Amino acid sequence: MKPRLIAVTLTATAALWAAKEAAPAFTADRYIQHVKFLASPELKGRGTGSPELEKAGDYIIAFFKKLGIKPADAKAYRQGLQVTTNARLGPGNRFSEKLSDGAHALQPDKDFVPFNFSSVGAADGQVVFAGYGITAPEYHYDDYDGIDVKGKFVLILRHEPQENDDKSVFNGKQLTSHALFASKASNAKQHGARGVILVNDSAAHPGDEERFERLQSTLGIDNAGIFFVQVKASEGDRMLAAAGKNLKSLSESIDKDLKPQSFALPEPVNVDLAVDIQRDIRTVNNIAAYLPGKTDEYVIIGAHYDHLGLGGPNSLAPDSLGTPHPGADDNASGTAGMLELARYFAGQPKQQRGILFLAFTGEELGLLGSAHYTAHPEIPLNKAVAMINLDMIGRPVDGKVHLSGTGTGTTLKKVVDEIAPKYNTLSFVTADQSGYGPSDHMSFTLKGVPVLFFFTALHKDYHRPSDTWDKIDGTRTAVLLSMVSEVATKLANDPDKPQYVRMAPPPPQGGAGGGGGYGAYFGSIPDFTEIPNGVRFADVRDGSPAAVAGLKAGDILIEFDGKPIQNLYDFTYGLRSKKPGQEVLVRVLRDGKPIEAKVLLTQRK
Repeated sequence: MKPRLIAVTLTATAALWAAKEAAPAFTADRYIQHVKFLASPELKGRGTGSPELEKAGDYIIAFFKKLGIKPADAKAYRQGLQVTTNARLGPGNRFSEKLSDGAHALQPDKDFVPFNFSSVGAADGQVVFAGYGITAPEYHYDDYDGIDVKGKFVLILRHEPQENDDKSVFNGKQLTSHALFASKASNAKQHGARGVILVNDSAAHPGDEERFERLQSTLGIDNAGIFFVQVKASEGDRMLAAAGKNLKSLSESIDKDLKPQSFALPEPVNVDLAVDIQRDIRTVNNIAAYLPGKTDEYVIIGAHYDHLGLGGPNSLAPDSLGTPHPGADDNASGTAGMLELARYFAGQPKQQRGILFLAFTGEELGLLGSAHYTAHPEIPLNKAVAMINLDMIGRPVDGKVHLSGTGTGTTLKKVVDEIAPKYNTLSFVTADQSGYGPSDHMSFTLKGVPVLFFFTALHKDYHRPSDTWDKIDGTRTAVLLSMVSEVATKLANDPDKPQYVRMAPPPPQGGAGGGGGYGAYFGSIPDFTEIPNGVRFADVRDGSPAAVAGLKAGDILIEFDGKPIQNLYDFTYGLRSKKPGQEVLVRVLRDGKPIEAKVLLTQRK
């Protein structure tokens, strides 16, 4: 080759490398391509247990393979866990009313339908009308006052009294927690009822088409410990006719002065039913890929790749069951970010510490995937120096990014404070310093791993079919990923690694254990993984009533104030019925042995 040609070639090569060096590490186009696929109509919302979520998993794995990043356990990218993903009616459902003129058999899915959380099996018994099935001492209202429902079936109305009255002691047009199906089930069970027969409160909704709750729309716990079925209002009236009553007049009487109208229906009125629900239990998968470092320590970058599929109980568009919920921001945005970070680090020199990339399943069902992973880590958790969680990072309104967990590691705030000002097109706001919250980082916090949680904002498309890819701000998210990559690089190389700091959680806004609102405060954090009976505590808040009483993470609550606790619904309902200052006796299982403790409930601040 001639000298001049050599010089020209070297100059061109240098220019090419300079162009590569100047090219941004993260671009909106590359990022959006991932989001578009994950939130595409083809993937139908990536519901946990769906074939479409497996397609999303195939896409993630193919990308890791393309980058040369191998499975975390050196064997397989997928880590399986079993979850209940669907429910359907079996062939053995029946409902028969025994009246003075004989028995009337109802047709399943036409005249009656069981709820997913109903007990299964057969039962029969007397019927008691119990109004709305509500016990609300704060409103001086109790449908169960003065009636005996032990071993019987309660016929109750949907919703709550004075639903259209803005002046009601109830919340008028805004329903309270007493209207929840789970609340009605737990209340009936606590009063000893064998089962619940729910009818629509048609008098409060004149002209509305009478519809049943679809079985899939009440997915949640598998068994509330009580039979729970819905029948047509006309069938409720057929039973009440034996006492010369009807639903319209009874509901109007209750609404008039909030005086319960409950009574036992005369003999021979009773019901004979059988509930047969067949549940699909499937293996779903976390995905784990590992980029080794020079030491055995590592940083975790994670995001959940599941969403709501075709809607269901967690959708905020109640009439959208069967419609794909694309989940572009929740959480194709975070998954795409994790993939782009994997691409970036795969092209960098080896870090001092490794980087573990985790795509979680089952987040929308209660952090199931991350809880499973932290219970069965493929790389020892005590070697993890920090976990970065990306969940809903694609829509930074006015450039605002919420950041949580900065207090969970001794160096995390310093790292963020040094790096964030470089990215002045974004505004980083510390949401809270604790590592608690409704996303996958909390599973790692509870295991003593420092965490950082990046999140942009909730919006009107959250958990709705309108959460589509075209609303993602790829340009700003690419800037955010540059910032996250710098944070992760610092954590992967800095000799001064963060030491875990146990933080006090922020005051909970509701739910079991926390107490919710301004009611009684207990102080436990529930573990959402399924257990046969009771509620396992994932953690107990420092200084809370539960902690003062000696309760600990891992305890399983089986009794609260003399009432058995079968599931989270029972615990939530029992706690709501108490007031600050009351002392309750609880029983827990610790390492399989029963322990009693007296818990003095305090005021939620």
